This record gives sequence, C-alpha cells and structure tokens, in this order.
Amino acid sequence: MMKGKILISLLVLLSAWTASAQAEENILENAQVAVQFEEQLRSAAKEVLSIYPAVRAELERTLGPDPKLRPVVRLMRTRDSFRKLVDNDLVVALAVPARNLIVIDYSRMNIHPLTLETTLKHELCHLQLHHRLREGNLPRWLDEGICQWVTGGTAEIVTDTSRSALKEAVLSNRFLSIDAMTANFPSGGRELLLAYEESESIVEYIGKEFGPSAVMDLLNQLSEGNDLDGAVEKALGVTLPELERKWRSHLVQKSSWIAYLSGSLYELLFLLAAIVTVCGFVRVMRRKRDYKDEEDEEEGIDKQ
Repeated sequence: MMKGKILISLLVLLSAWTASAQAEENILENAQVAVQFEEQLRSAAKEVLSIYPAVRAELERTLGPDPKLRPVVRLMRTRDSFRKLVDNDLVVALAVPARNLIVIDYSRMNIHPLTLETTLKHELCHLQLHHRLREGNLPRWLDEGICQWVTGGTAEIVTDTSRSALKEAVLSNRFLSIDAMTANFPSGGRELLLAYEESESIVEYIGKEFGPSAVMDLLNQLSEGNDLDGAVEKALGVTLPELERKWRSHLVQKSSWIAYLSGSLYELLFLLAAIVTVCGFVRVMRRKRDYKDEEDEEEGIDKQ
C-alpha cells in the first residue's frame, strides 16, 4: 500500500514537472529511444542515442528481446533538479515502468563506478523486468539484484567503496531478511546500502550455486504467475527459507577468516609487537658481539 502511494505521488510530480518543463526541453529520438534534455546536455543526449543500441543488445543477450520497449530517457542537469523528484542523496537514477521512463542525474555520472552507459543499462534492465512480469510479482531484491548482476555490480546509488555494509552484516550477523526486502527497501542510510549489496549477493549466489540459467528460470516461473515461494521451489529445487539459509551460510564460510582476524585482532597485534621486540633484541645483541670481536682483534694487533 505504501509503495503504491509513493509511486502515485511520483507520477503526479513527474506529470507536473513535464508540463512545466516542456517549453525549455529538447528532444532527440529514433525508433528505439527518445531523450529529453536541456540544451547544455545536448552532447550527453547524443551519447545516449549512440550507446543505446549496444546497451540494449547486451542486455537482451541475458534477458531476451523486448520489441515493445521504447523508453524515454530524461537527463537532469543539476543535482537540485533531480532532488525535486527523489529526495535521497544516494540515488542517482530511477526507472518509472508505468511511464517507460528513465531519469538520470547527469551531474553525478563522474562518480566511480557510475558512468552514463552502466547507469542506462541498469535502469533499462528495470524497465525490461517490469515489462516481463506482471505488477506486484517482482520482488524488490530480485529486481535490484538482477540489474546489478547484469551491470557487473553497478547500482543506481552512490556507494562508499572503502566499506562494505554486507561484510559488516556478515561479521555481526545482522542481515536484512529476504522477506524485509521483498516489497520495498529501507529509505536510506546503511540499511539501504545493505539491501543493495544483499540483493546482488543473493542473485550471484543463485547463478553460481544452481547454474547460469537458474536466475532466468526463476524469472520464468514468476512470469507464469507463481508466487515467490513457489517460483523458488520450482526453479531451484529448494524452499525460500532454505535458499536464504544456504546463502547466509555461504557468506559466513567465505568470510570466516575475516571474522577470525577481526576477533583475534588484539592478540595478533601483541604477537606482532613481541616479534618486533625479539628481532630488535637479537639485532642489538649481534651488534654488541660484533663490536666486542672487533675490540678483541684490535687488542691482539696492538700486542703484536
């Protein structure tokens, strides 16, 4: 219910914004895509037209063709203009399947690893997934996980590459459950970052554990009208709770050495300090011995 209200509000806001902006908007289009932009972004709009065929072809190699899809890509020139649509500093782009619309904050396309190409591919993936599945039958974690999966891990949010919310969750055993990520994601903060990382991780695990075609098998089951529990069991041969348990166990096993190092950090530091001290002591003793040997040799020469 809450997600529906947010979507309706966003559609109303987009409609009002489109009507007020038409006078100053430019449009470049072809048979596959239309690009709306302010004059200052004309070169960026041309880039979208140029890269779109390859982006779409690459995406369709994974998800299959969607001949009816002809999106409108709206390039926003400033962060402030994008914030009027999305009041979240982490989000840099969004897809609105009900309007076949992609909105991109172009001012943030230079933040690693975000590029116009990967962001366009990510949002186009959202549109294609929602075209393929009926409304309400696409879990949010699967939606975001697949779109990151096909773009090599790139999301539609700005992430802190120096830290991983998922690694912290593994070490502290404080995951977001799959159920908590089915209808919607947290609104912001570390939990939002964790939701994106978990979603990508789950989809990657499905592909590696159950085979390359498992992700598409799951999508096919959902597109046939099965609910999430039934689709998981038919496509993967396990129940949804079993999938979640296996995925978490996989993460814990993979990160066990990190957990060991973290839990033994002080002991390791003390051990390292002790080793350094012993090495220093041995070095000093060697220098004293060498110095004494030199003195003995000099005394022997003087006596001669």
